[in-house]
Amino acid sequence: MGLDEIKVPELTTLCYIERDGSYLMMHRTKKEKDINKDKWIGIGGHFEYGESPDECLLREVDEETGLTLISYTARGVITFIYGENVVEYMHLYTADGFTGEIHDCDEGELVWVKKEKVMELPIWEGDKIFFRLLNERRDFFSLKLVYDAEGTLINWDVH
Repeated sequence: MGLDEIKVPELTTLCYIERDGSYLMMHRTKKEKDINKDKWIGIGGHFEYGESPDECLLREVDEETGLTLISYTARGVITFIYGENVVEYMHLYTADGFTGEIHDCDEGELVWVKKEKVMELPIWEGDKIFFRLLNERRDFFSLKLVYDAEGTLINWDVH
């Protein structure tokens, strides 16, 4: 295998910011070519070169929401495989302390959603698994989610 054939996984963060029994969710409606188009997801994004997971998290939350996190916890690593060409290592966080005011986001609409209503939204099937893990476990976990090219969850495993 030559250097031009090496596939590099994506590195991302994802955070569920909590307030008054709700999560801050983003309804991804503003980008045309978006793997998350029309889905509801947490806040986060791709690492910039040289960033740590915490640095990426804080930058992405600030860019997407205008908020500055002051209390957050690393909860797990999600290995996200989508079809043959996408492998992503997602660092999953929850946060319960922040300062600032929410501003408009160019990637989607930001909405506070009651935790018990999140499962009713169009979210990834794998997200339902890690929401369950976030509710059931306090330890750090590793979750692998495998999707086919059409976005159907075909396999998962947790440690």
